[in-house]
Amino acid sequence: MEFDIAFTTSYLVAFTMGLFSSMHCIGMCGSIIGTLTLSLSPEIRNKKTRLFPYVFNYNIGRITSYTMAGALAGIIESLITMPMGEINGHRLLQLLSAAIMTGAGLYVAGWFPRFAYIEKLGLRFWKKIEPFGRKLIPVKTRTQAYLFGMVWGWLPCGLVYAALALAATAGDVSKSALTMLSFGLGTLPAVMGVGIMTGVLTRLSRMQRFKQVIGLFMIALALLAALPWLNPMAITTHTVMH
Repeated sequence: MEFDIAFTTSYLVAFTMGLFSSMHCIGMCGSIIGTLTLSLSPEIRNKKTRLFPYVFNYNIGRITSYTMAGALAGIIESLITMPMGEINGHRLLQLLSAAIMTGAGLYVAGWFPRFAYIEKLGLRFWKKIEPFGRKLIPVKTRTQAYLFGMVWGWLPCGLVYAALALAATAGDVSKSALTMLSFGLGTLPAVMGVGIMTGVLTRLSRMQRFKQVIGLFMIALALLAALPWLNPMAITTHTVMH
């Protein structure tokens, strides 16, 4: 049995990150979905069965943007690792990813509020595309809901940046994109639930102990990113040929 240096657990880790960190983001995402639903006609927003496709399309648009951002992270990864050598560059990115994920975990737990400053990195780009989202309001069609989600998928978010840091260690552009797709799918249950069971999810997201558990879990994921050989899935077996 031997550690495979090219292996990354990014898909599962990213999905799990999305699944748990999205509970922390319900306040932000909930307000955006609120903007979406309030822009719909009363006949749609007052009936869950008719509202669901719009909320779903919004979230698929958001996940599409995450996937595109993951591909961009993969391109940046290749540019960084090229001059340093694949192994050394990949290792540097693993450690950087782990540091950012640790900061995100501490932030979610409420122990490192200054981590939110990382969101300033995307503010300039956000200011350029945010007006396109506003032009889609009021949302009248499912296509508009999808495009609205694509725009708001680029909203500066420290936890998304932590997932992007993980995606940058995936190995190539397609794997980086799939890592962010996994992260987006992980966020889907909680963020979709905002439109369906807002009260329960909002109360859960405000429980400090719950946030601390999520934060500690993300720190554990960061440890696996820094020391991937600790993860049993990072072990590959080789058949010895005689």
